[in-house]
Amino acid sequence: MKEAEKPCARDKFCCISKLKVFLLALSLAFVGKTMSGAYMNSMYTQIEKQFNIPASLVGIINGSFEIGNLLLIAFVSYFGAKLHRPRIIALGCIILSCGCLLISIPHFLFGRYHIKTSISPWENFSIMPLCLVNQSLFSLPTEEPSIECGKEPGSLLWIFVMVGNIVRGMGETPIMPLGISYLEDFAKAENSPFYLGCLHTATIIGPFLGFLLASFCAELFVDLGSVDAEDITITATDACWVGAWWLGILICASLNLLAGIPFCFLPKSLVKEGETNEPEEMSRKSVVQLQENVKSEAKQTMYEIAKDFIPFLKALFRNPVYMLFICITVLQFSAFNGMISFMPKYLEQQFGKSASDAIFLIGVYNLPVICVGYFFGGLLMKKFKINIYQAANVAFWVSLLEYLLYFAAYWTVCDTSPVAGLTVSYEGIEQVSYAENTLLAGCNRDCDCPLKIWDPVCGNNGITYVSPCLAGCKASRGAGKSVVFENCTCLAASGISSQNVSAILGQCDGEENCDEMLHYFLILSLVCSFIFSLAAMPGYMVLIRSLKPEEKSFGVGIHGLASRVLAGIPSPIYFGALIDTTCLKWGTMTCGGEGACRMYDIVTYRWLYLGLPAILRGVSYIPSALILLILKKKIKSESLVLLNAPVEMQHEEQEALK
Repeated sequence: MKEAEKPCARDKFCCISKLKVFLLALSLAFVGKTMSGAYMNSMYTQIEKQFNIPASLVGIINGSFEIGNLLLIAFVSYFGAKLHRPRIIALGCIILSCGCLLISIPHFLFGRYHIKTSISPWENFSIMPLCLVNQSLFSLPTEEPSIECGKEPGSLLWIFVMVGNIVRGMGETPIMPLGISYLEDFAKAENSPFYLGCLHTATIIGPFLGFLLASFCAELFVDLGSVDAEDITITATDACWVGAWWLGILICASLNLLAGIPFCFLPKSLVKEGETNEPEEMSRKSVVQLQENVKSEAKQTMYEIAKDFIPFLKALFRNPVYMLFICITVLQFSAFNGMISFMPKYLEQQFGKSASDAIFLIGVYNLPVICVGYFFGGLLMKKFKINIYQAANVAFWVSLLEYLLYFAAYWTVCDTSPVAGLTVSYEGIEQVSYAENTLLAGCNRDCDCPLKIWDPVCGNNGITYVSPCLAGCKASRGAGKSVVFENCTCLAASGISSQNVSAILGQCDGEENCDEMLHYFLILSLVCSFIFSLAAMPGYMVLIRSLKPEEKSFGVGIHGLASRVLAGIPSPIYFGALIDTTCLKWGTMTCGGEGACRMYDIVTYRWLYLGLPAILRGVSYIPSALILLILKKKIKSESLVLLNAPVEMQHEEQEALK
């Protein structure tokens, strides 16, 4: 008997431990992929300035990740479920790592980052002129007069970033659908929500680490190791600052490579959790049957696997709850994807924060509470054993509460410092101008200033000027970051009473209440993130439980495919294009075309950034209400069947007695 018990005990230990090992490995893979995604989303503003490209092009680069997903998601979800899922996930992690490596290549292919500024302590900074009235310009650097922040040679190398993003998307494709279906197949039904809650928790830990890494790297200058810190004459809040975006993506590549290793040693299938508690003979039979199923699946041809593809697809399209849930996902994902992609830029422009501070604040205020919300959402689902209709109700009303709170963000207003010729006239009168010729006025018209330059200085009248020349400054004293520009005629034109009309490097600070408004905005986002995350797990269980067991892997994959095609790819592009329409001051490419935007009309920017997600999310509650009606009708019909069942059984018994 002891010898007969050993295999059963060993199987029980192996089955339980291997499922937990798979959960742990999958959680690490989720951390790696989400960390990479959060890091890239945080660094798009740095890439925008590095390659001097507009926000709409940044949106295309962002959407290229979803294109990579789109290329494989349907086939991986359907065929992958019938093949060795852990090994396919391992291959995905390796490809994901290669994509991250490819993204970092442009940094190593060309020289240092070129910046134009009013002071030049080293070769990569070009001297910009002061106001030299009636003087020869023979001493000024006349070559490439319109070049600003940006790489001069190889500026098209942003294509490497886009291709790397596509490869990264292809690598990420199998991790979620195959991982979740593997857990669903071999986990107890009551444990499944808790396991999914653990995975959702991992998807928050990953972005949190990604944001922290991005904040650290954004604080480091892009040419880390080749430039002395003392020689850098701009600060992290400067519009021309570019952080070491390439460094963090190399760290992400290493993590994703390590995450794929455990999957290489996991089996194709396991005994379902809990079945090992059955009698020894039943356990042995289930193991033998499982082995026979594995052998028969191995003999299947690709044709036999593929022949059910169209019937499965038709079944999904005829599932009203599933199709309405896809509509909700597309609208909600479009709103959140656009907001997250440009949130660092919004905090930089609206509240005057550096990219490093903006990324850090987003991570610290939002992600921990989302993690807690996901965890408790899954735990409550397990504890109360909520059915699909109850889950839909919880998701709808909790999400609606968060949506109503969201509108308070419109009151977190902070006006940035006025900029002469863009948001105010040189006399200090408020006006917003998108025309370049408004940068010229009587006080600087004879200075022969270049208009393509963005090298802001702050006058002692509280107004920012686009460059020392456009401020009419004729002299300077000091060196490095402490240089002071003097005899600035445009400051005098604004009506300043002081005789000392001088300016210093950098933009002026915004209103005094900016820090206070920023804290209100972040606290509001914290509360909204927590409330919405509580609704995430019930909402996701509506998707899972609306599918039959054999449809889960394919259904999750098609859901991901639809969300990427209709939301993930287009939303960053049209968000970026709309944000570009609010640009007041463009950078300039070597060829003379528009580069990265240096300053936005922040009022219009705020209305677009907050208003478009509000519209998209508002529309999403229409299919949400329809799902509630369908599920309510379904629950009523099922309860009537259950009530009528005993009556029918009694009638059948009476007929049998006769």
